Amino acid sequence: MRAGKMHEGEPDIDVPLVRRLVAEQFPQWAGLPAERVDSSGTDNAMFRLGDDLAVRLPRIAWAVDAVALEQRWVPWLAPRLPVELPVPVGRGRPGAGYAWDWTVVRWLDGVNPVAGHLAEPVSLAKELAGFVVALREIDPADGPPAGRGVPLADRDQPTRAAIAQLRGLVDTDAVTAVWEAALRIPEREGPPAWMHGDLSPGNVLLAGGRLSAVIDFGAAGVGDPSVDLFPAWNLLPAAARDAFREGVGADDDEWARGRGWALSIALIQLPYYRETNPRLAASARHVIREVLADRGFAA
Repeated sequence: MRAGKMHEGEPDIDVPLVRRLVAEQFPQWAGLPAERVDSSGTDNAMFRLGDDLAVRLPRIAWAVDAVALEQRWVPWLAPRLPVELPVPVGRGRPGAGYAWDWTVVRWLDGVNPVAGHLAEPVSLAKELAGFVVALREIDPADGPPAGRGVPLADRDQPTRAAIAQLRGLVDTDAVTAVWEAALRIPEREGPPAWMHGDLSPGNVLLAGGRLSAVIDFGAAGVGDPSVDLFPAWNLLPAAARDAFREGVGADDDEWARGRGWALSIALIQLPYYRETNPRLAASARHVIREVLADRGFAA
């Protein structure tokens, strides 16, 4: 795999390509400067276009369907949520040697929070809970099914395969025990609800220390939204988790399913991105440590 790429078969995506695509399809923006954005994102390469726009190009085929999903649903969700969303302003088509649809969105200012370096973690926990609740309160009728809105049992095979790859890197006996406990939790009852699906630190923006925006809705949809409890282990310290849980209103079973989701995602990410995305791999290790500590295992 070539340096700088995270997936087999990932195309070459760089500033000259972005400039060609924009000039061909959005000539009104052809004169704007383009620069690559440093990001731990895995599905899309992102470039800032001028002061007010960003270009997102899928890195891998599995991310292509998210272009249509975000074009359809982010403008609809945006006025219903308490923070800013990256509303699409243009949909690009294949061209200039690039094979897939792509997106132009509004640029949103802000900084990504960093686990262990939060100025006011309890306040952030409450703000994140408010976002999750607002999302869940949106009418799910006709919403697209979320890929992560499924029972945890659907993740069993890839999660166990990842654990096998991690022997010698993590305490595989401990993570297996925690995972198997999560699988015993009853599935969610009741109607589906809206969920973001990937509330990682890289998809959260702060301005002045406050939650200002949530980005990347490629995994959004309706289903069991317990995966949106992910920030409890990927971002928030243990002392702020109760505020987050109380704000969301998660009962014991939902909290346990959310923890299971956090563990599964981290376990699958770590072997896949260990060499190609050090920042995401470090985040995955952090989640595994936090989940194990939460369940009384020494990390």
